[in-house]
Amino acid sequence: MAGIDLGGLPLWQNLALFLVTAAVIWVAGSRLAVYADIIAERTGLGHAFIGLVLLASATSLPEIGRTISAASFGDAPLVVDSLLGGVVFQTSILALADFVMGKDRVLTFFAPRAVLLLEGALVVALLALALAGIAAGPLVHLFDVSIWTALLFAAYLLSLYLLKGYEASDSWLPTEVPVQLERAELERLGAARGPRGRSTRTIALLFGGASVVIFAAGVFLAQVGEVLATQTGLGASFVGATLLAVAAALPELSTTTAAVRFGAYSLAFSNIFGTNAQLVALLFLGDLFYRQGPILEAVGRSSVFAASMGILVTSVYLVGLIGRRRRAFLGMGLDSAVVLAFYIVTLAVLYVLT
Repeated sequence: MAGIDLGGLPLWQNLALFLVTAAVIWVAGSRLAVYADIIAERTGLGHAFIGLVLLASATSLPEIGRTISAASFGDAPLVVDSLLGGVVFQTSILALADFVMGKDRVLTFFAPRAVLLLEGALVVALLALALAGIAAGPLVHLFDVSIWTALLFAAYLLSLYLLKGYEASDSWLPTEVPVQLERAELERLGAARGPRGRSTRTIALLFGGASVVIFAAGVFLAQVGEVLATQTGLGASFVGATLLAVAAALPELSTTTAAVRFGAYSLAFSNIFGTNAQLVALLFLGDLFYRQGPILEAVGRSSVFAASMGILVTSVYLVGLIGRRRRAFLGMGLDSAVVLAFYIVTLAVLYVLT
């Protein structure tokens, strides 16, 4: 793949390569939720923490590859807008998972975990810090790396420390907890079938192999996306915040819907919130590979808008997790319907801004 001159290929061939690469990411990510669920059970670390760290890290590999590649090419808008725009899209995946649940089940009602509230609040804090860095401009930087992106990465590591062990805390307990639902779903699907009958070592190897495939496909996806941005005339910002964000989010889409289907609702939320936190933290990685100066100084209104909408949609789900309304609206929770509406508005505004 590395020897292909993508710029010399016609538009339809690059689109075909994009779709094939996205399909590879989907297939590789389709089993990650099952593997992560097994690892959470066997290690005793809990679904929320495994979703936040292990599953989110694996499903974020396309973004890591895409960020390194695009930043090395010197395309700051593509890096920043795809990361910040990805937060809005990733959050909307929860709405799709909510719809998949069916039977008038509302996702935020069936995920009554205090740790999820903390995870969502930390995502909001990271996005606010990113906005502060964009607004403050060039204050302090070292070797063309901004102090703001370094602070973002440090804040992300601090958030992992705060969340470690919090899942078992009983400082905040909801009422009417539907604990029996997850176990019933697992029994219905047959918990002992398929990969659940394999050894922990085999599960870890399968998880690692799928993660490597996702990373390699993510690097190539960034290269195809940059060429498509030029060939279509849509611009790096719009392509980064929409097409690339959608394709790179395929692992999250497959893992989140799979987690919801077998009842691991905390795993689904932690996967998305954890991935979103990592997306913001990846601005530091992009800054390291972007050699034209601090990366936050090379972005515009589209980045500010994407980050602001990321705060908004995360806050909507925080309200939903606290309120825990059981009533469905259009086959999903009202919070999920609002998030989908905000995502459509985000796409429309980003298209106008670019």
